[in-house]
Amino acid sequence: MGRTTAEYGGVTVLVGADRGTYPHGNSLLVRGPTASVVIDPSLSLVADAPPADAVLVSHAHEDHIAGLGSYDVPVHIHHGDLEALRSRAVMVAGFGLAPESVDEVDARMRDAFHVRGRPDASACADGDVFDLGGGRTVTVVHLPGHTTGHSGFLVEPDGFLFLADIDLTSFGPYYGDVGSSLVDFEASLRRCRDIDARWYGTFHQKGVIEGAAEFRRRLDAYSGVVERRDTTLLAFLREPRTLEEVVAHRLVYRPHVEGPQVVPVERRTATQHVERLVAGGFVAEVETGRYRAL
Repeated sequence: MGRTTAEYGGVTVLVGADRGTYPHGNSLLVRGPTASVVIDPSLSLVADAPPADAVLVSHAHEDHIAGLGSYDVPVHIHHGDLEALRSRAVMVAGFGLAPESVDEVDARMRDAFHVRGRPDASACADGDVFDLGGGRTVTVVHLPGHTTGHSGFLVEPDGFLFLADIDLTSFGPYYGDVGSSLVDFEASLRRCRDIDARWYGTFHQKGVIEGAAEFRRRLDAYSGVVERRDTTLLAFLREPRTLEEVVAHRLVYRPHVEGPQVVPVERRTATQHVERLVAGGFVAEVETGRYRAL
């Protein structure tokens, strides 16, 4: 799959094909004197998995667990995503797809991403520490919004914060699953901004950013995508529109993108933005099911 490696203190980034662009990703291998962990085993680890004593999973999405079958070791994930990791059916249900698309997507999870479910997985929580010996630790940093249990991991003393799917890409924050939350995502962005680290690693594309100042600059740009969605929506609502018209207009995906996830994701995203703008007094429901910017 074209995997390469890059070293950051005691952290080895296992860079996936195409710089970790979906469906690939950038996994981590963290070694200490007494133990080692792999974080988010990607597709690259299906055929080429380094040994580890445990696996930590940031959240239960297919690209983050594609290589999990290579490991017969303890697996840990935040309790908010535990059931989705234990059962592929629960994970797929969390996508909130139309009923006619469920079987197709489930088969893709099984065949393309090797997702089998890990009923042996254990729950962890914000602040839990995995001690690898010699002063090297990995601490769970709960960053919900993308999913209920989405978490980063802070590796010390190296000062490496793994951000998982707070990936700083131009696509912007994704909060379109059933358990996603725009409010929680924005709170997680604020929490990340307050963490001083030497390196900030993403699962997709951007890789590793060095220095808190550069990280915060990129985080601000990433957060700005949410503001642009609000701006796009307000412009579209100069005339009264239904939610389905907003969905068709699209806030997340470009017009050419197709797939079973597009309409459900656009609907959940639009709903969250409309509700927030109504609550803030920027949009009103001028008649049943029709909204207009004020």
